[in-house]
Amino acid sequence: MKKHIVVLTGAGTSAESGVKTFRDHDGLWEGHDVMQVASPLGFRDNPELVLDFYNQRRRQLKTVEPNQAHKDLAKLETDYKVTIVTQNVDDLHERAGSSDVVHLHGELLKVRSTGNPSDIKDWTEDLNLGDTCEKGHQLRPHIVWFGEDVPMIDIAMKICYAADILVIIGTSMQVYPAAGLINYVQPDTPIYYIDPKPAVTRNPNINVIAKSATKGMTDLLTILKTS
Repeated sequence: MKKHIVVLTGAGTSAESGVKTFRDHDGLWEGHDVMQVASPLGFRDNPELVLDFYNQRRRQLKTVEPNQAHKDLAKLETDYKVTIVTQNVDDLHERAGSSDVVHLHGELLKVRSTGNPSDIKDWTEDLNLGDTCEKGHQLRPHIVWFGEDVPMIDIAMKICYAADILVIIGTSMQVYPAAGLINYVQPDTPIYYIDPKPAVTRNPNINVIAKSATKGMTDLLTILKTS
């Protein structure tokens, strides 16, 4: 039976593809306060601004490609069972060939009904006011906004519990509940943390690779081959 590698990925994994990280140091996202464009209140107050914001993100996603880190993660499936749990809303893991991807914070290429959260649709073009589900409810981005539950978190916890190896790439591990997933692996599970500025507490099971996602994955593949 193949060993099960669980990979937690964040914005740093897609940054090298040209996908902009969630927000700058000043707390702004593309010049917007995040609460204006990533909260239920922001959507209520100015839905056109929010829809336009995600339309721009969706258009930009079409201009980028998976980087080598995405591709190397997909290659791991040759020798391992691999589950990717990502905080990213892009589809770059899937485009690189990864077959088992859990999106904690939603997906940019999907929308859902404001009247029925389980009514989720694939959506690759602009989303505008007046675009509704079959029952007449406005559609919204299928994104987990601030103040909303993270519906996939319980599934992610169970996945981490079953991991033989945990890999963390390109995430500060500061955003909860995603940051807490590291606590759900078995006590002796080896953990590899790839990030140019890793923020971790001392843990004998954590092997830090202080590099970018692409360079760190090259190192990790070598380590796994020799371990």
